[in-house]
Amino acid sequence: MKLPKTTKRYCPYCKKQTEQKIKLVSTGAKRGALKRGSKQRAALRGKARGVGSHGRWSKPAVSKFKRKSKTTKKTNIMYTCKECGKSKYQKKGKRAGRVIQE
Repeated sequence: MKLPKTTKRYCPYCKKQTEQKIKLVSTGAKRGALKRGSKQRAALRGKARGVGSHGRWSKPAVSKFKRKSKTTKKTNIMYTCKECGKSKYQKKGKRAGRVIQE
């Protein structure tokens, strides 16, 4: 998928059509390793150690049904107005193998 570096679109801050820069942004932050219910936290509490049944901690880390199935990531686009300098984040990305900015 090819994206231009700039485009003309409506700016909600200027309330008119302006030239805007396009920037690809990451799809979001990953969950922390020490969040509630995480494997690492459970191991620190001694849940996944020793002998005997540990309930949900006794199984392998990732089963074949929980593996990643998607081959591409959705692209998220940030538009920055050249007049007022404000940015508008659009999280309606398309799935594409490669995203090239021209």
